[in-house]
Amino acid sequence: MSEELLDVLVIGAGPTGMACAIDAQNMGFRVALVDKGCLTNSLFHYPANMTFFTTPELLEIGNMPFPSTNQKPTRGEALEYYRKVAQHYNLDVRQYERVVRVTGSDGDFSVHTVDRFERELVHRTRKLIVSTGYYDLPNYLNVPGEKLAKVAHYYNEPHPFYGQDVLIVGGKNSAAIAALELWRHGARVTLVHRGKELHNHIKYWIKPDIENRIKNGEVAAYFESVITGIGEDTVTLHTPEGEKVLPNNFIFALTGYRPDFTFLESLGVKLDANNARCPECSRETLESNVPGLYLAGVVVAGERTNEVFIENGRFHGALIAADLAAKLGNRNVEKPVAPAYTVAAE
Repeated sequence: MSEELLDVLVIGAGPTGMACAIDAQNMGFRVALVDKGCLTNSLFHYPANMTFFTTPELLEIGNMPFPSTNQKPTRGEALEYYRKVAQHYNLDVRQYERVVRVTGSDGDFSVHTVDRFERELVHRTRKLIVSTGYYDLPNYLNVPGEKLAKVAHYYNEPHPFYGQDVLIVGGKNSAAIAALELWRHGARVTLVHRGKELHNHIKYWIKPDIENRIKNGEVAAYFESVITGIGEDTVTLHTPEGEKVLPNNFIFALTGYRPDFTFLESLGVKLDANNARCPECSRETLESNVPGLYLAGVVVAGERTNEVFIENGRFHGALIAADLAAKLGNRNVEKPVAPAYTVAAE
């Protein structure tokens, strides 16, 4: 049981949550973060050999330079950078604590968590920021056999799949990169996508590569097709040519992810069913319809998860900190103007 009363508690210790904590801390507030995993837990679970599609300076938070020898930094470099940021600002990050419920109200919230051993803790805070991202909740296929151990919704590295029949579901960057890596490391790869062709937003240096592998027959591909069943040694597809049963050892269902809408609703946050389930949220302050509860990062965009990234979510902390300073009376600050992309358009 925690008896201290924090000024601000941030749920989610990813880059955006860290940026929010830094901005609030710089205003003189007492801040802590909780996360059910490790620091930048989502980044840690990205593929081991992942390279960002952006440049280092667009991933910077806390006005700390991101040194990298690469034009596009790697996952390893990003993890090291965010560790250094946390260390520099002496952030109070309470890792491996899962939030189970929130009670109380503006001025005195109680955030109830459990640790890895199911021990209960309570953190009291005057204000609350939710920056939980979306990478933890995959979009499921909802087909028989999806719970088999051979099915994964996250791809890490290719080596364990050498000489195996691997099927990848999806038609965007993650699916294309996984297909190429697995094929180059000796897997027999099949790509299944419900669309007529690969997504146009696949990065320009990846798209021709995967298209050529498909054209050459090095990666098998089924378009306008879906999985209808998964067996221990096979997978069944519905294709334009009819039903296909393929030999299969592993499946990567890289069909995207979504925010935890159930958790947001449990906090009392209203979601707009007619607007991609975007939460009710002020554009200027990012305070939700629940007084004292702020939203930051991709959760503000609802189902439109392709609108908010580290590159723009990192600025949410400044908007929130300015409103916190005005309401908690620590100091007077000039409110920053919210960028157009801060909250998804209605």
